[in-house]
Amino acid sequence: MPFVKEKFIVPKEMPAFLYIMRTFDATQGEAQRLITKGRLLIQGESMYRPGEKIKGEIEIVYFKPHSQNNHLLFQNQDFMILEKPSGILVHPNTMSTPYSMLDEIRHLAGNDANATHRIDMETSGLLLASKHKKSETYLKNAFEAKTIQKSYLAWVDGKITEPFSVTKSIKVNDDYSLTKHKVLIDDSGRSAHTDFKPLYYDEKLDATMVACYPLTGRTHQIRIHLFHVKHPILGDPIYGPTFHASNAYLDQILNDEERMMQMGAGRLLLHAQSLCFQYNSKFYIESRTDFVKMKNLIYEKEKRKFNR
Repeated sequence: MPFVKEKFIVPKEMPAFLYIMRTFDATQGEAQRLITKGRLLIQGESMYRPGEKIKGEIEIVYFKPHSQNNHLLFQNQDFMILEKPSGILVHPNTMSTPYSMLDEIRHLAGNDANATHRIDMETSGLLLASKHKKSETYLKNAFEAKTIQKSYLAWVDGKITEPFSVTKSIKVNDDYSLTKHKVLIDDSGRSAHTDFKPLYYDEKLDATMVACYPLTGRTHQIRIHLFHVKHPILGDPIYGPTFHASNAYLDQILNDEERMMQMGAGRLLLHAQSLCFQYNSKFYIESRTDFVKMKNLIYEKEKRKFNR
């Protein structure tokens, strides 16, 4: 578990934030935040005053990365690129999250390292992470300015024969009573543009592998654009299945067989395939995953159910 509670002995009286700084090689701001979050305990009780002096036995709850040693694709002194498996979070969403990509990032490069962009939990593929604060700022700004080009691969329901583009605006959903979609196609939303190119069609499965090129970076952009053109991504638990199936998935009560029928695969078949960006020199990185073989995860055509 990445968040652990450990006992420490403070040998001589000193301000709490100073002990945290020295023990964890943290900045003053990082030390103060840890304390104000209640992660320093004295006799089992959280204390929240960074300047208060402490001495003797204390407990500290902190993030202690646990590596699984199998995701690094490339690294230099400034950043690294990892292959994220499907089903793994980029960051822990609670203190009880057993493992996330942040474990690998911090294990490899220390506490200043961080992921620089988001990937949905069930999406697999390339994750770009900074090794220090300067590269984190640069890379996050580059994503924001859209100077980093990304491509994805997806297995979708049905046959696609020609390249096409979707330029429908996307709006964040504020009412989940009728649909579990996180975002909706809506003219009042933010502009969004995705280009698609079919790469391979499997007639037996009635499924097409497509390359996806998002020119904007909206939440769930590729997923909602493909659902909009009636070619939902196979395995998508939100855009494609019925309201009840999506709700059961979110409540973690949907069994494996029902998911396969309702969603067409046991995982979201979307993969972050390439990254192209400038950092002193130009980098172009491709995933080593053979995504064509992911078609083995697709459920039989005749048994799939979709709410298009």
